Amino acid sequence: MLGLVATNLARRKARTIATAVGIALGVATIVALLSVGSGLKRTAAGLVHLGDADLGLFQSGVGDPTASLLPTSLAARIERRPDVQEATPLLLVVEAIRDDPAAIVFGAEPGGFFARRLVVAEGARSFGPRRIMVGDRLAHELNLRPGSTLKVKRRAFTVAGVYHTGIFFEDGGAILDLPTAQRLEHRGAEATTIAVALARDAHHAATARALRRALPGTQVIGTPDEATRIGANGVLVGKTVTLIATLALIVGGLGVTNTMAMAVLERQRELALLSAVGWRRARIAALVLAEGIATSILGAGLGLILGVLGAGRLGDALSVSNVVSPQVTPWTIGQALLIGVAIGVLGGLYPAWRGTSVSTTQLLGGA
Repeated sequence: MLGLVATNLARRKARTIATAVGIALGVATIVALLSVGSGLKRTAAGLVHLGDADLGLFQSGVGDPTASLLPTSLAARIERRPDVQEATPLLLVVEAIRDDPAAIVFGAEPGGFFARRLVVAEGARSFGPRRIMVGDRLAHELNLRPGSTLKVKRRAFTVAGVYHTGIFFEDGGAILDLPTAQRLEHRGAEATTIAVALARDAHHAATARALRRALPGTQVIGTPDEATRIGANGVLVGKTVTLIATLALIVGGLGVTNTMAMAVLERQRELALLSAVGWRRARIAALVLAEGIATSILGAGLGLILGVLGAGRLGDALSVSNVVSPQVTPWTIGQALLIGVAIGVLGGLYPAWRGTSVSTTQLLGGA
């Protein structure tokens, strides 16, 4: 039967290709959004674990954690707790580097654990009023090395060293000392987040709950899922994927239905002949349904390729590739193929029924 399916689709190449392309566009959109969603989750994980922190403390009620503002004095208060080993304030400066607006500049205390845990790849671990450290990804993109000049908020800094952390958007950013970052952002003694390293015997979930109770008006984030939930972007992407998937099923299903129904109408005598030579109605219906599914899988495969390439291109075009890198997972691929099969099944049901509902005697007798 597979050979017959391939032959029937090849006989109507233009129609098959047009239908597959339509399905591909819907699937590509889904794949791109799912990939971006996975990238957002990875970014959220990095946001929680800045400097390899166990917990991140942010202002409560903000739609975007990067817009949080907290007094830096909270760090000393948190450090006095027996279940906390160390706490350090961080100020995130966004859209500060003209040559790469997506790069984040981190204001940090040179003596804090965030700075101490940097792996220095080139130069020295040094940042101050005139000196800055850059991540290896940003250094590669902007061709920076120790001694180079980098402008942050139109102010020139000398690159003291290049670091690596393994956290995606940290390595795509840069680090200044906290007072300098506060001056650039016109902030007093404020930070975006307090990064918290727990004591060795501290229980992660219990400490997070205790901090929430002790510090009203703040939110303690310990997992990527929590960071995604409090930010509007992750929720928006999730809802958009659901909407696009539903539309793809409807539009793609209608497209397959139309294509296969036209093919059935054109091949009524052929299908009747198959019935006359012994093909059961179920087998004829399976043939028509298989052609619809094959067309959909072809479109889903093309859409998968377009979605992967398109997501990366979209990130580059919007200059957010340093913050969100689309991630294609096996689940993303599985969802795309599942949607492709679902489109083929939904779109092939009516043509399959139509192909077996016409009287064989009537069609052959009128030949």
